[in-house]
Amino acid sequence: MMRWIPFAICLSTPAVAWEFTDSPICTLTNDGNPLTVQVTFDPAIGEYAIHLTLPASSAGWANAPVFALQFTGARSLTISTPSHSLSEDQRTVTVRDSGFGNVLNGLQYNAIATAMLGNEAIMFSLTDAADPVESFRNCGGPLTG
Repeated sequence: MMRWIPFAICLSTPAVAWEFTDSPICTLTNDGNPLTVQVTFDPAIGEYAIHLTLPASSAGWANAPVFALQFTGARSLTISTPSHSLSEDQRTVTVRDSGFGNVLNGLQYNAIATAMLGNEAIMFSLTDAADPVESFRNCGGPLTG
């Protein structure tokens, strides 16, 4: 009987889904555990951004010089940048750029992503991200990067 308890808990946990919307700007979202991921593209200014937000109960991201995303799966890769910013409460790390091809490839073609800042590494699932990422790629005209 005890073996069924973890299984029952998993069944009662809400499913986390990747979602795409094109209004007001192109947005890809995963309101997941242990963090919320939001990727945006504003065609009016040609800017992409990724925002990774920890829950309110979190102490926030560490302040560190380099942020990295490691993608594990069919097309594994690691990307990093010193050009990230933290929100005032340090719960959200944001990276902005004019090209996001590697980020989109990582999200679309892999199974797991790990966000790394300082000594903190937070893994999140990319299950069912491929179709919403493809819709995101087709939003707002030709995407670069």
